[in-house]
Amino acid sequence: MVATAERPGIVLGFRFAARTREIYGTKYELFGPLDRPDAALVTPEMAAKARALVTVGSLPVDDALLAALPHVRLVCCYGTGYERVDLAAAKRRGVAVTHSPGANAPDVADMAMALLLSSTRNVARADRVLRAGNWKHRVSGSFGIPAGLGGGKLGILGLGAIGELIARRARGFDMEIGYHNRRRRDDVDYRYLDSAMALAEWCDYLMVACRADASNRHTVDAELLRALGPRGHVVNISRGSMVDEAALADALEGGVIEGAGLDVFENEPAIHPKLMVQERVVLTPHLGGGTDRAVAAMTDMVVRNLEAHFAGRPLVSPVPMP
Repeated sequence: MVATAERPGIVLGFRFAARTREIYGTKYELFGPLDRPDAALVTPEMAAKARALVTVGSLPVDDALLAALPHVRLVCCYGTGYERVDLAAAKRRGVAVTHSPGANAPDVADMAMALLLSSTRNVARADRVLRAGNWKHRVSGSFGIPAGLGGGKLGILGLGAIGELIARRARGFDMEIGYHNRRRRDDVDYRYLDSAMALAEWCDYLMVACRADASNRHTVDAELLRALGPRGHVVNISRGSMVDEAALADALEGGVIEGAGLDVFENEPAIHPKLMVQERVVLTPHLGGGTDRAVAAMTDMVVRNLEAHFAGRPLVSPVPMP
């Protein structure tokens, strides 16, 4: 079927679920998905007919890709992130960019707490012990006695939509909440720390939930992990670039911190080899926003942005341009 003014063409920059593709395909002619975000993979038909690109913010959208899609005037990021979209190039080419802020926040917050519990209570390690047939006697002490969450200090790096929902959940565990943000918030009563380092020095458990960009790459580095301390745990549900994975692996191996939980990685789907052999880290393959509810919400926001764009209406959730 040929893309027309009534049925615009959109390029899929990601292998979305079948139901999501089906929804996009009701009103738009679909091209792709691209195996990778590479201008060399754009076919002449895509270049001629595509009017929008739907992708995820953890995949690059650079000037070369936008140049290869000369009629594209909208990039929709499925999910809250847009850190690898070249906003300067988009602005120069007259391309608007949208994302889906808050659409998956409750589900990612749930995943954050799941990782924190798994890390602090040795859930994954204990599971491996049982599956290996090694429950010959009481083994809980072999992991060390956990501190427990109740009464502990949770430091949230980034108190946005996801961070705030993490804080609400953590209060149900009777935790004390502190946070660091680019700006102090006057609408919450949590303790504010004026830097990531100060937050790490204060808290027992560090939750990384901020928006990632070039300015905060490897915020969680060797120095910050030392500040977190030998009973500390770090959980990252933001973006993999926030954590220096080699430094984290070294910190776990050397007992600088007690444990970690990661749902995101700097070079997904590749995982740092030193993390792969660490018993004290829980690893999950970017599952945080992968629930029915979250997928439906993110798909709906993309559709609403596409509809607004092609109808000439204001976009629902535009990304601020530089």
